[in-house]
Amino acid sequence: MSAERPAAAPPFLPDGEAPPPRRGRIIFLNGTSSSGKSSIARELLEILDEPAFHLPVDAFHAMRARREIAPEALGTVLRRTWMGFHRAVAGMAAGGNDVVVDHVLSEEWRLRDCLALFPAEDVVLVGVHCALEELERREEARGDRPPGLAARQFTRVHAHDVYDLTCDTTATPAAECARLIKEFLPGRPMPTAFQRLAAGADATGG
Repeated sequence: MSAERPAAAPPFLPDGEAPPPRRGRIIFLNGTSSSGKSSIARELLEILDEPAFHLPVDAFHAMRARREIAPEALGTVLRRTWMGFHRAVAGMAAGGNDVVVDHVLSEEWRLRDCLALFPAEDVVLVGVHCALEELERREEARGDRPPGLAARQFTRVHAHDVYDLTCDTTATPAAECARLIKEFLPGRPMPTAFQRLAAGADATGG
């Protein structure tokens, strides 16, 4: 019996290095808690042309050890979690994966950190808006968020006020928002919102 033919080796460049992967696109959904970001992300994964990963920050918080954290240490632990989350997103995109990010830019440093990490031309920044009254209704209905969280984030999360695209989930279903985002992608204008934000930060020394 003849020996089995070995599987074909993957293609390699002459110097022995594997070809660089494609650059992943980051669809960055920013909005308050309960604004519908996760619902939009799930719909996007169903309709995007390329396979994509949904990376919600809540999943990273859920991975943390279930132990009590001293109040004086909580801020540091949360900041480290956010910083790790940002670097995980950057790593997935650097590996050639398209990523849908579920984020809350309620603190200025989070945006600065993302601007430093993500290739600005590869980010599609989407503002997810919702009326405060509806946010409060959703927050009460879901029962897994501290009361008043969305209200505390409401005036801060969109403070930078620069987006590639915005949607309002007050009355627009998540599936429709996802469709609008998909249709926007092929002809999105340049410079991107992230490029404009990065240029502004450089000009002010931020």
